[in-house]
Amino acid sequence: MSKTPASLSLTQLLVCGATIVTISMGVRHGFGLWLQPITQSNGWSRETFAFAIAIQNLVWGFSGIFAGMAADRFGASKVLVVGAVFYALGLYGMGHSGTPLLFTVSTGMLIGIAQAGTTYAVVYGIIGRNVSAEKRSWAMGVAAAAGSFGQFLMVPTEGFLITRFGWQEALSFLGLSALLIVPLAWGLREPGFSGSAPVRRQQSIAQALSEAIKYPSFQLLMAGYFVCGFHLVFIGVHMPSYLKDKGLSPQVASYGLALIGLFNVFGSYVAGVLGQKFAKPKILAGIYLARSAAIALFVFIPVSPLTVYLFCSAMGLLWLSTVPVTTGTVAQIFGVEHLSMLSGFVFFSHQVGSFTGVWLGGYLYDKSGSYDVVWYISIALGVFAALVNLPVRELAIERSANGMHSSHA
Repeated sequence: MSKTPASLSLTQLLVCGATIVTISMGVRHGFGLWLQPITQSNGWSRETFAFAIAIQNLVWGFSGIFAGMAADRFGASKVLVVGAVFYALGLYGMGHSGTPLLFTVSTGMLIGIAQAGTTYAVVYGIIGRNVSAEKRSWAMGVAAAAGSFGQFLMVPTEGFLITRFGWQEALSFLGLSALLIVPLAWGLREPGFSGSAPVRRQQSIAQALSEAIKYPSFQLLMAGYFVCGFHLVFIGVHMPSYLKDKGLSPQVASYGLALIGLFNVFGSYVAGVLGQKFAKPKILAGIYLARSAAIALFVFIPVSPLTVYLFCSAMGLLWLSTVPVTTGTVAQIFGVEHLSMLSGFVFFSHQVGSFTGVWLGGYLYDKSGSYDVVWYISIALGVFAALVNLPVRELAIERSANGMHSSHA
């Protein structure tokens, strides 16, 4: 057997990692395209489809904690392979489920688990362990930008597949594309995880988790990430209906979502670059405050195609720009030994926010006939997230000889 290299090259790391994120995030961004074909073909309500997607978000967030633990313990490449297989099975099941229960199991649970094993928390763990602190935030920004490009690239591709081959066959093609993650994961095998000897660690999983949960800055980062999830899924799912209620054509919403994906590429990359030069908590506070300002302007001025495109462009710049900065802050405070697990734990808070945003949007709309209250809540939450990120301390935590946090100073 050939000797494992001392570390992964930056080029290999970014090409394989960014391509994996492009596939995994790109596929999920187009799921809304299947709402009408699946519900109409099976005679289901839209609530059936929406419930499965809501479960998917929660399962993704909860499973991400354990996917991160497994990646930190056994190596991320193994987790990526398992995640790719789950993705392929889930996508096939999504196209061939004859009952709402089977649909929820495949679309909600299988794909949710798959996303936990193939997206940011796992890939960022590899980046954190193999890229120096001086370049870490930048490299994470590149990976986040790739996920954004996946949204811009994959959504029209999925629309083409549905039109050309039909919705069931399109899902089968996507399942095959998910399996491309397997050879890419092979290129992300890390030194220290391939041998039979266990990796020596300063902390156990329990120690690392206990330390993080009790640390005030980690709690504040989780609170801010909850708001991020709330914003993203509420806007992504409910904005097309909001615009239709305002009398705009469906094409305006489609172009708007595409603009979010396009500008997200730039926003994610720039955030990663800025994270190398400026205090990350201040960058996060600025992002959340800018979101509140953009939402307020959008809600309080007359809606037109131009204002929609301007709003979506602005939100695109702020969309996933929180990801490299938040994960980079976690790495800077706690180190990279358990980064995938801790990133998964923070992301779980994000997904609880996602579930809350998409559910509250539908619930309050049904009660009031308007999305106005949820827009107002989104503005207030953005201000809240900005305020809770300001006190975050990004300095490396001080530990005693036993690996536990020794001081909050």
